Amino acid sequence: MDFRQLRTFTCVAELGSLSKASDTLRIAQPALSRQIKLLEHELRTELFTRNGRGMVLTDAGRLLLARTSGIVRQVDQIRDDIQSAQGPPSGRVVLGLVPTVSCVLSARFARRCVENFPDISLRIVESYSGHLIEWLHRGEMDLSIIYGRTADLHLAAQPLGRDQIVAVGPRGCGLSRKKQVEIGWLLRQRLVLPSHSHGLRALIEHAAALKKIKLDVQLEADSFRVLTSLVEEGLGFALLPPSSVRSEVADGRLETAAIAKPLSRELIIASPIDRPASIATTAVTALLREEVAACRKEGLWDIRLT
Repeated sequence: MDFRQLRTFTCVAELGSLSKASDTLRIAQPALSRQIKLLEHELRTELFTRNGRGMVLTDAGRLLLARTSGIVRQVDQIRDDIQSAQGPPSGRVVLGLVPTVSCVLSARFARRCVENFPDISLRIVESYSGHLIEWLHRGEMDLSIIYGRTADLHLAAQPLGRDQIVAVGPRGCGLSRKKQVEIGWLLRQRLVLPSHSHGLRALIEHAAALKKIKLDVQLEADSFRVLTSLVEEGLGFALLPPSSVRSEVADGRLETAAIAKPLSRELIIASPIDRPASIATTAVTALLREEVAACRKEGLWDIRLT
């Protein structure tokens, strides 16, 4: 397979459009379309279905993307590293953030990255830990701030600290008056939680199992914004880091209370273990640690050092 064809295929697959890929790669659409057709001819299968909304991967296309996107990124990073060795860090860095971290960090970190590294193209992807770990393993992502035990992830990991978990409820629920609640009382309330595939749910389920409590979960939300909006509507309590709902609490839309026997999660910067970090990724990682430390110092993020 020709590498140019694979790069074209990866770009079209990620953007879902020949026109967008043409703008990104600065190659005319007919030339891109020809490369895709040559690749499909060699593989003897269609990689995309074409419709009015753009280019959609077939099953074969999804398989090819899973197997080759990491390879394409590694070759691109070799080029970026050679250029960075002769000047300031440059190239593309894909950073994953779990939602509770993204709402605190993403905007201010993006600003600092633009100011400090104008030649680095930063892409921030927000998702839950399970998805981010999968993309790290597939080589589609360079680094990520996630929750999890480092020994279980098969990733290179740099510990950041532990994020405390608090009870979160709607305005008028009484949490702010209580200031502290027992975990047993909280787990017996109606809860709004992410689904079973996510680390926070596993932490809460484990706490409930220790107390022999059956959770009352009528609503699940795998979107952080949806989850907090459901709590605002009075549809249940949630368990979240206080930093993630700071603005909602300040506006009086949500209330929080500490948990008497604190729950916490280990927070790490993770990266693929099977390939070296690029010069640009190393620079972004160092800046990321600086920004986390700045958030702690400013009182925006109550992350406990381990």
